[in-house]
Amino acid sequence: MIVADPTIDLIARGMILAMVALLWVVMQIRVVGLRSLSKMTSFDFVMTVALGSLVAGASQAKDWAGFVQPLVAMTGLFLAQWAAARLRKSSDVAENLMQNEPVLLMRDGKFNRDAMRRTRVTESDLRAKLREANVLDYREVRAAVLETTGDVTVMHGPHLDEELLEGVATKVD
Repeated sequence: MIVADPTIDLIARGMILAMVALLWVVMQIRVVGLRSLSKMTSFDFVMTVALGSLVAGASQAKDWAGFVQPLVAMTGLFLAQWAAARLRKSSDVAENLMQNEPVLLMRDGKFNRDAMRRTRVTESDLRAKLREANVLDYREVRAAVLETTGDVTVMHGPHLDEELLEGVATKVD
């Protein structure tokens, strides 16, 4: 207990613990780097979600052990993310195992329906992404790619440098 009144203690404890947990995350990011929360890979995305859950758990702790354990777990996540990034960087095999391949959903104004079916992206979902990217005509779309994070990138304009599609799967197994 921080103060004798249970209501004030509840409020004060929640606020203080949440602030300390957030400061702990910020310190960890300063050490490991902003790349930790970049969502460049599915591993990074899971890391972000897990950190949020651990901050919530820490802010609701009823005792010191229940507070310290999520902080230690956050450190473990940062270490795992750092090690995975180093491993991906040094090994193509590790990168292939840990990272999904981006998939071409649309090319030169034509839907890649096979890729859309296999990745479970509906035409209405893709049209929403095209609208979001201010596409006015399907013929303007050079490519739409389902990225490794689950985001859809829409490239439109008069020309597409083929290098931008390097490593993008045109067919899905």
